[in-house]
Amino acid sequence: MKCPGQDPRYWKFDAIFEAECPKCRASVEFFKDETRRKCPKCGYRALNPKMDFGCATHCKFAETCFGDLPPELIQQKKDMFKDKVAIEVKKRLGKDFKSISRSMKTARICERLMKDIPGDPAITISSAHLLEIANRFAGPSTDSGPSEGVQEVRSLLEGLDAEKSLIDEVCDILDRLQRQGHIDSENYSIVHDASKIMELLDNIKDPGTSGSHTEEHLEADLLTDAGINLAQELIKEQKDESNA
Repeated sequence: MKCPGQDPRYWKFDAIFEAECPKCRASVEFFKDETRRKCPKCGYRALNPKMDFGCATHCKFAETCFGDLPPELIQQKKDMFKDKVAIEVKKRLGKDFKSISRSMKTARICERLMKDIPGDPAITISSAHLLEIANRFAGPSTDSGPSEGVQEVRSLLEGLDAEKSLIDEVCDILDRLQRQGHIDSENYSIVHDASKIMELLDNIKDPGTSGSHTEEHLEADLLTDAGINLAQELIKEQKDESNA
């Protein structure tokens, strides 16, 4: 079933219109249900100026309804999704403010790493937040499947109507982190290094914190040069704050 606004049976006389190309100012003819149209003069794929993409930012059927979505809308959908994950994680963690703080800090570390490493924020930032859920409910991973914590994460993401490919990748990343395994992907490297940097900062702040990550083992613990550089920067910031 089509959204009535996109079904030609409900269209009026203004369903086909002309708009100015933002690049060369030539006239471009649009059908109201087209997200983009190629300019006949310069070839630029202009965005439909009359299309309301509001519902597409949160609807899981957006691609089916609208077809190919413009890159800026895809990015907006990803931003909204990781925000939904953060809110749901806070609900699950309740009054465990320490875990909520760790979740937010790990996510911010991911964001800083992605300035140097290309990654998908919907996957990396969501994984960073969900680490706390995976570890909070963690039973041991077994040869037959992931831990209870990772299964809890899968249930949470399914409840948010996440795409199956995203759910699978996030759960795979968290499962490999718990097993101390490896995935040859930039998304995994970002989440891995963010989690190790967070653990390192915790160890420096509270030497009694469980964990074996120390400044001397940065190159061995972290997978990327960006991670090593950021860890050194954050360590210095934390020590400067402590000495202030």
